[in-house]
Amino acid sequence: MRTYCLLLLGIVIGLFSSVDALAQVGRPPVSTGATDKVELLPGADSLVGVNVPGQVVRKIYNNVRFRQKGILMYCNLAIQNVTTNVIEAYGNVRLIQGDTISVRGDTMFYYGNTRQANLRGRVTMRDRKMTLTTGQLDYDMISGIAHYPTPGRIVDKENVLTSREGYYDTRSKLFTFRQNVKLVNPKGTLTADSLLYNSLSRIATFQGPTRITNKDGVLTAREGQYNTTSGISNFQRRATVETPKYRLTGDSLYYDNVSELGIAKGNVIMVAKDRKAVITGEHVRYNGKAGVSRVTGKPVAKSLANEETKDTLYLRADTLFSFDDKVTNTRRLMGQKNVFVYKSDLQSKCDSLIYNTADSTIYFYKKPIVWSQNKYQMEADSMRALLKDNRISTMFMKTKSFVVSLDTLQNFNQVKGRTITAYFTTKPVIDAPPVTTAGKSTTALATAIATRTSTPAATKTVGQRVVANNTAPASATAPVREQTALERVVVEGNGQSIYYAVDEKNRMIGLNHVECSRMNIEFADNKVGRIRFYGQPDAQLIPPKEITDDAKELDGFRWRDAEKPTKAQVLWLETPPAEQPAARKTLKTKSPTKPLAKKLVQRSIN
Repeated sequence: MRTYCLLLLGIVIGLFSSVDALAQVGRPPVSTGATDKVELLPGADSLVGVNVPGQVVRKIYNNVRFRQKGILMYCNLAIQNVTTNVIEAYGNVRLIQGDTISVRGDTMFYYGNTRQANLRGRVTMRDRKMTLTTGQLDYDMISGIAHYPTPGRIVDKENVLTSREGYYDTRSKLFTFRQNVKLVNPKGTLTADSLLYNSLSRIATFQGPTRITNKDGVLTAREGQYNTTSGISNFQRRATVETPKYRLTGDSLYYDNVSELGIAKGNVIMVAKDRKAVITGEHVRYNGKAGVSRVTGKPVAKSLANEETKDTLYLRADTLFSFDDKVTNTRRLMGQKNVFVYKSDLQSKCDSLIYNTADSTIYFYKKPIVWSQNKYQMEADSMRALLKDNRISTMFMKTKSFVVSLDTLQNFNQVKGRTITAYFTTKPVIDAPPVTTAGKSTTALATAIATRTSTPAATKTVGQRVVANNTAPASATAPVREQTALERVVVEGNGQSIYYAVDEKNRMIGLNHVECSRMNIEFADNKVGRIRFYGQPDAQLIPPKEITDDAKELDGFRWRDAEKPTKAQVLWLETPPAEQPAARKTLKTKSPTKPLAKKLVQRSIN
């Protein structure tokens, strides 16, 4: 929006310094009438009468001068009809009004009774500041309207304005430039289909396709106004401001140069090209002095997270704010009320959110919940996520922190505590391309083999993908995608965990329930690996046959996968589901196998 102001000021002010000069074209007389005869002044070389029945007509040669109501006229040859009060002037024609305006032409037809001057040929109008050249100029001194129906060119010290046709009303002080309007000055270029300017109100009105171009960018619109006194501009009918780094489009664009207040309305689209980010909404309000933008009306922020995969981060809220730090040239984006985030590997919902581009940190507030890779669910009173290469790297959870991990057996590993820090890693995953073998692709073969439960040796599991053992290794051209996986969880304060122990064949051994002041849990392939417990851990191992429903859940556990935002919901195409009611608190009983659990805990610590 600030650039939008610069675009207008640089060009439009220059335009109206030229247009104001035209406003000096003479004032119409207070009174007129047919009795005001054109007076021939002495000094001509010769005068010859012309025989016209019933009329007095004469030819005047060289140094011809006429006067009427303060207007002086000069030419080389004049034919004056005294009866009709009409003059035909030829050769070096001049019309002078006051001490500022001078009009020249090859020929002129002057009608004294109607005070109409029609100049033809190489017409030039000059005053102290500007020069107008055209092929034809009609000046009605009674109505006060000057009109050039042929292409005209206005030049002053810094500006060149051309148009197919132009009008000037000396009474209302309204200029009208029509068709192929173009203004060029050192600050830029303006082109328009029609331009109106009132030199009294100093308001310019643009009609039809309008384009303003300068070193900062380009503004395009189909209709608008600009007040050269107040510095307020208002463009409608789908206006766009585009710079090398930004593009702003709206059904209407408003800007107050003095207060640096900008407003865009109606299907607004803001694009940050260098950041590959887009913000959309129905209403944008920009405070240039504070560097604050507010977006309402179904706002959505989009950011391209991965150039190769075209993975995009989508953020919606009831209101979006953008704060520009002019010192560090960084930006903070804040979502307020009903915040939803969607990315292929990350979804979230909360009451408010702040994204700081300076350190790639996202702050979640008021009942935040984050899902990742369809396997992890994280909750706390407040959360802070560090991003690396637009992927989640570290998640800090404070107060009533709860992490749920869905393992390959579809069991819920759970960790809760006062504060939790979750560390993620990004691993490349290579998808083998389908290769045709004996008329069948290996993808089809792998699918067929995977469905044969009677021959489990024919397949192996990699993460959650099933591939055939006889499939050829991925080639160098196989597509590679990155996948975020939970690597380690550190719990501090009132730590509790439930995790399922499995053997090397991925068969469940039992359910571990541990309570301690601090714990460090490492994950491998979405399975619990090495575990360390500190501060007199209290643990128990429940054999598979003794696991009850109450034992499977920590107090406050809720698997809220149904609330996970979809892309369509974040884009306001669907209504997000309401938050699920809180799960009832369950009573957990101690297992008689506690001594065995303590041995397992001690073994894991060592």
